[in-house]
Amino acid sequence: MKLLEERIKKEGKVFEGDVLKVDRFLNHQIDVNLLSELGAEWKRLYEGTEINKILTIEASGIGIACVAALQFNVPVVFAKKTKTVNIAADVYTSKVESYTHKTTYDIIVSKEFLGSGDKVLIIDDFLANGKALEGLIQLCEDAGATVAGIGIAVEKAHQPGGERIRSLGYRVESLARVKSMSVEGGVEFCD
Repeated sequence: MKLLEERIKKEGKVFEGDVLKVDRFLNHQIDVNLLSELGAEWKRLYEGTEINKILTIEASGIGIACVAALQFNVPVVFAKKTKTVNIAADVYTSKVESYTHKTTYDIIVSKEFLGSGDKVLIIDDFLANGKALEGLIQLCEDAGATVAGIGIAVEKAHQPGGERIRSLGYRVESLARVKSMSVEGGVEFCD
């Protein structure tokens, strides 16, 4: 999606350690108009696909998923990274290794909000090593839900996550696919 790629080139910042910072418009300060365009593009790409829920992971995925959900007219469920006293004991749990935070944590979704018969579109801001997606897919499998598709804003295509998730048979629609990036050279996108 050229609009997102242009925004990344203009306002994104590359840091050592293969970090692409897009916090000016995507995951800290959020450009809701841009997110609306992303949601419309996923709606176009998944036209005709039965989807009754969008699933994401806290925190950066929530805003993107909510705006996309407006296009699909479905609710958003987000996997929490910590269990709180107001979540029932009846939950699905999966472990996720965070690339940016360099830690492993449990993600949880209440069984009340994800179940068999659900046709889920997973939405997230980044795809690098694919660990967050694997955790979300595991939650869907445990619930008996079907992963109807995956929508990613920015995929680091030079890392193994996207290829691995696609090789498992999942449809992944990434709106900006980063071929390479460096502090000196900036970001280059896949064709």
